[in-house]
Amino acid sequence: MTHRPNHYVDPAPYDPAEDIRTPGHPDLDVPNRVLIWHRFKRYKPGVISGIFLALSYLMLPFAGFIAPYTPNERHAAHLYATPQMVHLFHEGQFIGPYVYPITAEADLVNFRWTYIQDRKTAARLEWFCEGHTYNLMGFIPSDAHLFCAPEGATVFLWGADRLGRDIFSRILYGAQLSLTVGLIGITVSFLLGISIGGIAGYFGGRVDWGVQRVIEILRSLPELPLWLALSAAVPGHWGPGAVFFIISIILGLLDWPGLARAVRSKFLALREEEFVRAAEMMGARPRRVISRHLLPNFSSHLIASAILSIPAMILGETALSFLGLGLRTPAVSWGVMLNDAQNLASIEIYPWTALPMLPVVLVVLAFNFLGDGLRESLDPYSDD
Repeated sequence: MTHRPNHYVDPAPYDPAEDIRTPGHPDLDVPNRVLIWHRFKRYKPGVISGIFLALSYLMLPFAGFIAPYTPNERHAAHLYATPQMVHLFHEGQFIGPYVYPITAEADLVNFRWTYIQDRKTAARLEWFCEGHTYNLMGFIPSDAHLFCAPEGATVFLWGADRLGRDIFSRILYGAQLSLTVGLIGITVSFLLGISIGGIAGYFGGRVDWGVQRVIEILRSLPELPLWLALSAAVPGHWGPGAVFFIISIILGLLDWPGLARAVRSKFLALREEEFVRAAEMMGARPRRVISRHLLPNFSSHLIASAILSIPAMILGETALSFLGLGLRTPAVSWGVMLNDAQNLASIEIYPWTALPMLPVVLVVLAFNFLGDGLRESLDPYSDD
């Protein structure tokens, strides 16, 4: 019976360049960002979510160009119009993208609007056409649209609402407010959370005790009633821009205690480290110690927290606007659109009026997947 050796010894001569433990080995000289990217791209839901969110935010300045109609443009003859499908072939012949004109008829039996398609007429879509004026990138007046319906026809890709407004166009315009409110809110939250939590964790003592009591009081208050109370205090005569700014500030003010507590705990653990003591002995001021030595040591945690907090802000704005205490008409956001579609009887008859909930669900899921991927990949040396 032969005895198998426990260890295999390679007869080839030792080459230090191939030993990963040797300084100068390529695997040790790879920048940290490369390791993070290689780890992140293995998490496919996070990559797909990142691409989706990047395209969504890049689309925001050009929403008016992509949308065939302006957000409050009404079509009195097409109330609750059904979604129209874009076709390519008509009577067996390729003629390019077109829609069938639709005509409204009142159903007096079921008390609803029904729409009949004129399948003999193919209304070809017009590209790079002129329409109603909007502000490109928020400040450049323009009337150019990517596509439009020809005269005598409409193009309601996702149907129309109770006032005959195109739902697809309104969702694109609503993204400008609903996606931006999270960025403004998280900026306010991070400025307060990092500043207050950093001061409490670095100095400790009575400062820490006072900050902790304030955080405990704020976290003990029920979140939704507090949102409602603060939102109800906003004057009703304020314009959409002022209300949007105040709602963003409110969401940020109510979100910072959790981040401040996390920053405080990290600072308490790091402030006794040797590199912090060395910086203090060399005369570094507290602000420099915090910004140059403490914060960079858990920046990955801050980035992941920011990504995961944005969907909560978006849901907060949507909930407030849905309840009528956030943004109001004529402002357009996903929450405002859901407020217009909260009649369950109308949704049962015209289900496409509930489509604004779809981008809310997709964006929230995308941010959560992206946050999970970043949380894992920002520490490339952790075990899988």
